Amino acid sequence: MKKGKEILLDFFVDRLTNSIQNTISGDSFSTEVSRFTLKDSKRTTKKNGWNFNWKVELNDDVNEVYKLTIVNNPDIIQGVLSVRKERDHIFMNLLENAPFNIGQNKLYEGVAGNLVAYACKLSFQYGFDGFVVFTAKTKLIAHYETSLGATHIGGHRMIIETHAARFLVEKYFKT
Repeated sequence: MKKGKEILLDFFVDRLTNSIQNTISGDSFSTEVSRFTLKDSKRTTKKNGWNFNWKVELNDDVNEVYKLTIVNNPDIIQGVLSVRKERDHIFMNLLENAPFNIGQNKLYEGVAGNLVAYACKLSFQYGFDGFVVFTAKTKLIAHYETSLGATHIGGHRMIIETHAARFLVEKYFKT
């Protein structure tokens, strides 16, 4: 396992929804999270407006990479998440909204919250009590504390603990 430069996450949680919500119509759409594939990486390139090289994340055998799509519309990726399983928690390596879900004219809200909730769900499934750790850009630390219930644990490190993780999972996944 090679250790590269740690990336400071800078996704914005626009709002917590029960799925994802169209910003124009206000309609909510059910989502599903599934494994991100090599075929998906051909559609999520810098040329197509994505910021990260998701093929690199996919090729690192320590990472688990997932995509968020709308139910019955698996070809349009709303966002991508890369995590890795640590000894006692899930570590979020990267999270990115699709280019059309960023900024003032975004098409859907709730994408980032949905993906973070999925990381929390994985943490519960692995027996880590919902604990998710990530490294945030300084300017977004207070935002993550407010929007996700994350706790700043020093430097750029943040953690989502059991209570906040359970809230997020229950918000997005009715299981």
